[in-house]
Amino acid sequence: RRSLILGLLLGINNNNQEGRPYLLQQYVCQQITHADMYALTALPPGVDKAEWLASNTVAFFKHINLFSSALSEFCTPSTCPTRWVCKVYVWTDDHGRKLKCSAPLYFDYAMSYIQDLLTDEDVFPTKAGAAFPTGFVFLVQKVFLLLFRTLAHIYWSHYSETLLLGLHPHLNTLFMHLTLFCRQHALLDPEDTEPLQDLITALGQQGRT
Repeated sequence: RRSLILGLLLGINNNNQEGRPYLLQQYVCQQITHADMYALTALPPGVDKAEWLASNTVAFFKHINLFSSALSEFCTPSTCPTRWVCKVYVWTDDHGRKLKCSAPLYFDYAMSYIQDLLTDEDVFPTKAGAAFPTGFVFLVQKVFLLLFRTLAHIYWSHYSETLLLGLHPHLNTLFMHLTLFCRQHALLDPEDTEPLQDLITALGQQGRT
């Protein structure tokens, strides 16, 4: 019944952008800032790249974790089971075992993994002059892949709730910032972002208008 009410309120049906309401012009054009995102994501002169990646990884995690927490009551094993679009949620544990799980469990694993990584001084050192480990960029790439998937799940499965809460401008801004940062620093491959490439293109066109 809740889904029916949401659909009536938002006027969303399968004919609206093929079931992708986040592509509708009245939504995709909304952001909370019109700052120069390219300037925000570029490596500042004189700043160590590893330090820049580390500080931004922490910031993106905090923002995305907070945003997903605001929608957590709508993301349950019954509303979001093991399959998302054409993919299946599979988490590989510390012993190499692949666990097929619901979306909320998958993202709980993901956020816990990232939190543990960010608080590990051997990976994300906080002391001045401490060296970053070999393979640091690879770990950052893995974190950003998980963060991208978190936002992708919100767009695909919880956009109706995002609209009703008035959070869609925040979501667009956060997503655009993340994808531009990843593009600037080669953190995601094209196949990683392909599920939302249509949105990335649409937001990029807004930025040029």
